[in-house]
Amino acid sequence: MTSKIIVAGSINMDMVVKTGHIPQPGETVLGGTFFMNPGGKGANQAVAVARLGGEVAFIGKIGDDVFGKQSSQLFDEEGISTLGMLSDPENPSGIALITVDQFGENSIVVAPGANARLEPADVEQAFCLYPEGKILLIQLEIPMLTVEFAARYAHGKGMTVILNPAPANDLTPELFSLIDIITPNANEAEVLSGLKITDIASAKEAAETLRKQGVKNVIITLGKLGAVLLEEDVFYHIEAPEVETVDTTAAGDVFNGALAVAVAEGRSLRDAASFACRAAAIAVTRLGAQSSIPYRNEVLFSSMG
Repeated sequence: MTSKIIVAGSINMDMVVKTGHIPQPGETVLGGTFFMNPGGKGANQAVAVARLGGEVAFIGKIGDDVFGKQSSQLFDEEGISTLGMLSDPENPSGIALITVDQFGENSIVVAPGANARLEPADVEQAFCLYPEGKILLIQLEIPMLTVEFAARYAHGKGMTVILNPAPANDLTPELFSLIDIITPNANEAEVLSGLKITDIASAKEAAETLRKQGVKNVIITLGKLGAVLLEEDVFYHIEAPEVETVDTTAAGDVFNGALAVAVAEGRSLRDAASFACRAAAIAVTRLGAQSSIPYRNEVLFSSMG
C-alpha cells in the first residue's frame, strides 16, 4: 500500500438526468434516464484514490439519513477508512442535481447540507486518528475556514497539501502559502489568476501568476488539451489521450485522486500528472460520478498509454 492519503471534503448523493441540452433560464427540457449516484468532490476523490491503489482515509460529515447511510456503506465497500466521517443529526446529507447534455458537458447545483457543518474542530479530531498521514487532498465544497485550518494543520505536520480549488472561490494569501500543489481547471484558474485561458500559452501565464501568489507547484487541467504543470520554475504540457466524451462529471476528481496516489508513490510530478490525465480520460467515457472512476489496472494497462 502507498503512504496514507487523507481526503477532507464533501460527500453528496448525485441525482442525474441525461438530456439533449442543458436548459436555459425558464426553459423546461424533457430528459432521458434518471439515476442516483454517490458523489461530492471529496468522496469522489477518496474513491478514486482507493480504486487506483492508494490507502485512503476520509474526513467529512453526513446527515443521519438514508443517503448518509448509503454513502458510509459504499465507502466501507471501497476500503476507505471512515473513522473521520461524522454524522450530523440536525442537517441532511448533501445532494447535487446534475444535468448532462448530449456532448457530455454538465450543469450542477449542490445543496451542501451537513457538508457545510464540517468544522475545524471536527477536522482536528479526525486528523488525530491518522498520525501516519502523508498527503492531504482537499477541495472547496466545505467551509473555507475548515479548508484553511486543514491546510495549516497538515502543513504544520509536514504533510504534502494538494488543493483542488473547486468550485471556484477566492483564496487568502495565507492559504496559497500552505499549498504544495494546486490543481484548478481552466475556469478556476481564471478566477484565481484574473487571466483568460484560451490555449497552452495563456494557461502557462496563469500558472506563473498563481506561483507568484505563493503556491509551490501548479497544475491546470484543460480537458481534451490535457494539463499544464509548472513545477517550481519548470513548465510542462501533459497531453491527454483522445477519447469519446460521454460525461465529464467527476473527471477532475479522478484526476486529483490519481495525482495523489502517484505523488504518494514517489513519482515525479510530471509522471503523476500524466497518470492523472490517463485516469480522467477513462472517466469521461462513462456516465456518472463514482460509477465512472476507473481501477488501477485499467489505467496502467490501458491502450491509451
